[in-house]
Amino acid sequence: MNICVFLSAADLDDRYTVPAREFAELLGRGGHTLVWGGSESGLMKVVADGVQEAGGKLVGVSVDFLAAKARTNADEMVIARDLAERKALLLEKSDAIVIMVGGTGTLDEATEILELKKHGKHTKPVVLLNTAGFYDGLREQFQRMEDEGFLPLPLTELVFFAEDGVGALAYLEESAGLQ
Repeated sequence: MNICVFLSAADLDDRYTVPAREFAELLGRGGHTLVWGGSESGLMKVVADGVQEAGGKLVGVSVDFLAAKARTNADEMVIARDLAERKALLLEKSDAIVIMVGGTGTLDEATEILELKKHGKHTKPVVLLNTAGFYDGLREQFQRMEDEGFLPLPLTELVFFAEDGVGALAYLEESAGLQ
């Protein structure tokens, strides 16, 4: 399965890097392909290293103004013109999406993917990996959106919140009929 992972390129502490590395190793050992922003820095590097070292493949989609930070030994690397094209290519090349910890770029990617799913533009499973409770506030906000009628479909059909990588991968594999 080609699994797109949206996540930070920042250097983060162990409460984020250790679970990210564990999830990456699960992906690699499972024979999955990581589809990601292509960066060779921060948490993106941690995940790419973990997938590759565990036997998985890497498909990167960088953007022209970040091409200098792109991983040189990915199995495939595409350089998009801009962020909009990058997001479209990441979605196109993936079978499922996992949203890990990140900043405004990750939040932008997450909301666009969820908006496209809400409108039926894709039916791929989406997981918010809630490492160290990072997305507790967002989960609460989404629940409020559902409770107050802002979502046209149940939250459970839009996104799955996983507390760890094992739960995230199990959900994706079940959604793809691999279990």
